[in-house]
Amino acid sequence: MSEFPRNYPTIEADLQTPTLRRLRQLSQVLDRAITVPGTRLSVGLDPVLGLIPVGGDFLGVMLSAYIVLEAARLGAPAATLSRMVLNIIIDGLIGAIPIAGDFFDLGWKANEYNIKLLENHLRFPTQSKSADKWFIIAVFIVLFIVAIGLVTLSVILVRLLGALFGTLQGLFTGG
Repeated sequence: MSEFPRNYPTIEADLQTPTLRRLRQLSQVLDRAITVPGTRLSVGLDPVLGLIPVGGDFLGVMLSAYIVLEAARLGAPAATLSRMVLNIIIDGLIGAIPIAGDFFDLGWKANEYNIKLLENHLRFPTQSKSADKWFIIAVFIVLFIVAIGLVTLSVILVRLLGALFGTLQGLFTGG
């Protein structure tokens, strides 16, 4: 039986299984908690959070970031973590668009994709070394900036919609 090189980060089976199970459950809650009766469509907490003005998308990104943090702790390489972050950014940015973003969230299951990336890494480990702590810190700074940007974007959109409705109301009331 061949052994991994000494510099390869081994993952204890005892640690990997409960952690992976917990991450799968979180992904399920965020992406597919409830199946719409009579359809194959499932809705999770992430699209529901996206309906909450201003803070919902921020909270969704932060919950998704937890999966990336655990993947880093399990020794995922920088390339895998980068793909996971890209999935979260796509989910957050497009999901922040009113109405269209909510429909996008129903189909784009970023957390589910991220679990698949992590499982692929754990199932077929490469010789790539784990991401170093500075890369992981940078990843979380980027995710935090994206989350803050989503809050800012939400505030701007709410203000623009408020101004638009005020203008429309003025047109119809003659004032």
